[in-house]
Amino acid sequence: MPTGCTHADQVTDVTPSADGCEDCLKTGGRWVHLRLCLTCGHVGCCDSSPAKHATAHFHTTDHPLVQSYEPGEEWVWCYADDTIVPIPGLPTRAHS
Repeated sequence: MPTGCTHADQVTDVTPSADGCEDCLKTGGRWVHLRLCLTCGHVGCCDSSPAKHATAHFHTTDHPLVQSYEPGEEWVWCYADDTIVPIPGLPTRAHS
């Protein structure tokens, strides 16, 4: 397992694409937790959700970093490096 992330410099100032999983909202699916892509702002559902749209988005786009989009959670995950990434100063975000 890698000891660090090599993608932290790819964080951009994004606008969330939806207030729920963008893909589940289109298909009538359901989600458990939400993740925000820090490259483009896509909001997808976590791997505990039936469709796992956040991970699917990574595999389709190679956008490596997602931030939790859940109230009270302040972490970033790098899919490419399989690790939590500390990003000082990143604003906390959560769906309503």
